[in-house]
Amino acid sequence: MSIPTQQQEVPGTDQVMDPKPDYGVETYRGSGRLAGKVALITGADSGIGKAVALAFAREGADVVIAYLSEDDDASETVSFVEDAGQRALAVAIDLSTREGCLQLIEASVAEFGRIDVLVHNAAFQMSRDSLDEVPDAEWDYTLAVNLSAYFHLTKAALPHMGRGASIIATSSIQGDNPSPELLPYAATKAAIANMTASLAQMLGEKGIRANAVAPGPIWTPLIPATMPPDMVKGFGDDTPLGRVGQPAELAPVYVMLASDEASYVSGAVIAVTGGKPLL
Repeated sequence: MSIPTQQQEVPGTDQVMDPKPDYGVETYRGSGRLAGKVALITGADSGIGKAVALAFAREGADVVIAYLSEDDDASETVSFVEDAGQRALAVAIDLSTREGCLQLIEASVAEFGRIDVLVHNAAFQMSRDSLDEVPDAEWDYTLAVNLSAYFHLTKAALPHMGRGASIIATSSIQGDNPSPELLPYAATKAAIANMTASLAQMLGEKGIRANAVAPGPIWTPLIPATMPPDMVKGFGDDTPLGRVGQPAELAPVYVMLASDEASYVSGAVIAVTGGKPLL
């Protein structure tokens, strides 16, 4: 199915998307691969983070659901986790500041005592046709949410992560094949992949793994909220598979990276792009 024309205000909500993203509600079946783990997922109210939260819970993990302000979307994610028989903590927080990042880690540890899986997934983008159309404040905000938060969250979480813990960042095909209209976003995604490679080497002696997932075009609220209607229409049709990807199609990769089955996987960037190659 090709995506029809539509648009929303930032930050967007999945409640009015046409079609609503597939989070795996009817299809994902867990098998205990994350039993007993505590996972913190940013941007878990919708999109990729929401599908990952559902999958993690069905695999046996308790989940911290961090989001900005989309209460209805986040409430649905909470229900996904609790329906799977797991504990959920929803935290509305602004991750563009160091203080917000520290508050999120403090709330997570206060509730669960530790963090076994840290998923840095929250992100901001905005389509701009030329460099002079990018406001300075928007550049700063994009770097703060997408990249600086990764640094602050990881630094604050590490004292609460033990051997076997996993850090997973959401990079993007934009990090390797940047679209000019997404310049700030693409730059942060390249930096995320680079930072993940450094963390994998830095944290190896602690037994903590760091990996990244690089999605291609995925149907999330970020698309109709930050792209003009002519770019939304048919979004993803230009992939080799000929369609947009769904959040549910990303979740199994995050589950694998979070699980003990991936005990020797660190420093990897895994492409989920519908056939579009990373450079």
